[in-house]
Amino acid sequence: MLDNLAVGVIVSTSGDKEHQGKMTLFVFLTCIVASSGGLIFGYDIGISGGVTSMDSFLSRFFPSVYKQQMADSSTNQYCKFDSQLLTLFTSSLYVAALLSSFLASTVTRMFGRKWSMFAGGITFLLGSTINGAAMNVQMLILGRVLLGIGIGFANQAKRSIYLLQENHPCTSRDATRCS
Repeated sequence: MLDNLAVGVIVSTSGDKEHQGKMTLFVFLTCIVASSGGLIFGYDIGISGGVTSMDSFLSRFFPSVYKQQMADSSTNQYCKFDSQLLTLFTSSLYVAALLSSFLASTVTRMFGRKWSMFAGGITFLLGSTINGAAMNVQMLILGRVLLGIGIGFANQAKRSIYLLQENHPCTSRDATRCS
């Protein structure tokens, strides 16, 4: 019965530590910032999905979709909206993030990860401000594009940090990768 049981074992051949890295406040904050890219994507999916189904949002920014929703009394929520403008609003962030990650690699190479992440953060903040103050659909889409650029820069910098840690010997990596 137990002959197919998988067991994992960690074997240490020496009594001393194998790495020089320590968990410092800087390492901890770097890990938090590096993980923020996935957090921002997940947060956006949850928020934009809920907002695009709100009656007040649809009636203000997408009146044709709102009228279509009010005319259709079916309870089917799958693919209930058929609007290219609403699709552009939703997908503009993801397309901008994809395209800006290519530009961000050049910026990171020229100016470093610090300035690349800083530019991504400022762009994300600007996009959030524009979306918060949006008076029409064009402002919403511009804000979403800026949010996407910020996410693309943050994700590119995050990947370069990960690759940097994984491709160096254990003696020169952080405490998070050498255990």
